[in-house]
Amino acid sequence: MKISVGAHGLVIPEVVDIPYIEGDGIGPDITRAVKRVVDEAIDISYGNEKRIVWTELLAGEKAISKFNTPLPDDTVKKLIEHVIALKGPLTTPVGGGFRSVNIALRQKMDLYANVRPVKYYPGLPSPTKNPEKVDMVVIRENTEDLYMGVEFPSNSKEAEMVIELMGRFGYQIRRESGIGIKPMSRFGTERIARMALDYAIENGRRNLTIMHKGNIMKYTEGAFKEWTYEVAKNYGDKFITETEMNGRNSAGRIVIKDRIADNMFQQILLRPEDYDVILCPNLNGDYISDALAAQIGGIGVTPSANIGDIHAVFEVAHGSAPKYANLDVADPSSLLLSAVMMLRHIKWNEPADLIEKSFISTLREKQVPQDLAKHLGTRALKTSEFADSIVQHMGKRRLL
Repeated sequence: MKISVGAHGLVIPEVVDIPYIEGDGIGPDITRAVKRVVDEAIDISYGNEKRIVWTELLAGEKAISKFNTPLPDDTVKKLIEHVIALKGPLTTPVGGGFRSVNIALRQKMDLYANVRPVKYYPGLPSPTKNPEKVDMVVIRENTEDLYMGVEFPSNSKEAEMVIELMGRFGYQIRRESGIGIKPMSRFGTERIARMALDYAIENGRRNLTIMHKGNIMKYTEGAFKEWTYEVAKNYGDKFITETEMNGRNSAGRIVIKDRIADNMFQQILLRPEDYDVILCPNLNGDYISDALAAQIGGIGVTPSANIGDIHAVFEVAHGSAPKYANLDVADPSSLLLSAVMMLRHIKWNEPADLIEKSFISTLREKQVPQDLAKHLGTRALKTSEFADSIVQHMGKRRLL
């Protein structure tokens, strides 16, 4: 049965249909492994009471070969009908080719928030001294900013028109410049702000930091900051700003603050324990989430979800790595932890907890895929072997 939407949120049937997109490159290998682990965790947690019925949808290279398009209308229709989905990596051409399917999905389904928890797990390799201090959630706006994709190439008629128009306002832009437009609206900012503020409340977070470059881009990123503060005022005494604190205790309220984007990169290295939820416009969030991932083992072990008011797609944070396709060597951790996010989203917390704890146990024993093994100096497991190890640890926990 499909997930439906009721008066109090999602209605999750005990036998639930969830679509998945394998993705390109390593997608089939990691998706196969993740589905196996998730199914086993659900079986251990619920027996015959609950299960997922997986339905494959086509996108990316598979869809091109069959339908001559990377994103068939039927795929989008079924994703919307089923409300949530799990998605592997899809190839995005650099420079030419078709536009990003990932971005197109976000826009067609209005998945306006990218939510990326970045947390260190014991046993992961890290270049920093105290990676255990990293436990942040990056929430970035998904539909505006530079990711809206409004660009005009050098010497194009459109670029020349924009350059001429800007000249009338006193801005001298060099001829032959490529042009990109960065729209950021009050509407788009207010709804991502509400999602981030709600997330901080619902998940017991201590503070929320707005990451922006408002000192230079005052009417886009500066407005993003100001509009977020305005939204926070509607939450009564649940939030308190740094200015209002003025050295005093927060008295149990969530602290809301802001940091200039370039300084934020320094802060996550020098004082990671001081930051909790980071709210960003799209491009800033893209940068900071990867920088944070590097501190805890890389994007290969970082989950991700694109979420709207109703719909959500849980997916990898990394690319398709085509040179490793069908070799059974890729790390499925990002997709696995994204699946954990998905299980928590539908309130199936028991299998989510079981997977996460067994994942940690596997890491501690240095039973890891090649991307982690080369940093830990241990033998690399195949993708399927890594899944086997997690399943074995889940079985051990079942006996406790």
